Amino acid sequence: MENGKSGEFFKGLLLGGLIGTVIGILYAPKSGKETREDINKKAEELLGKAKEEYEHALERTKKAYEASMEKLKEIENEAKKRVEEVEEKVSELTEKSKETVEDNKSRLKKAIDAGLETFKEEKKDKKKKKEV
Repeated sequence: MENGKSGEFFKGLLLGGLIGTVIGILYAPKSGKETREDINKKAEELLGKAKEEYEHALERTKKAYEASMEKLKEIENEAKKRVEEVEEKVSELTEKSKETVEDNKSRLKKAIDAGLETFKEEKKDKKKKKEV
């Protein structure tokens, strides 16, 4: 049973047992002293059972808590591992991007320099043609 349902079941069982015991004792043909002794005896029995059930429930709760904590630690370790992998990939991509930018920058500079040279030569050629 689930913890909430087992707790409700346990309460119902305890309450039903207590009510049944009290009714049975009150309608039994005994003296007042014997009836009180019977009530005390049954109350102690029920209290002992309640303590035992409480201890069992507490133990189950501890085990569930420990299992949950262990699972959370596993999840945390897996998350850390994946974060490290992502950081490593981002670092690699950043480095590659820097290299690509530098390479493109160098190519662009060469292209601009070549364009300027060509422009200067064309300008000189036009000047020479005008003079001739």
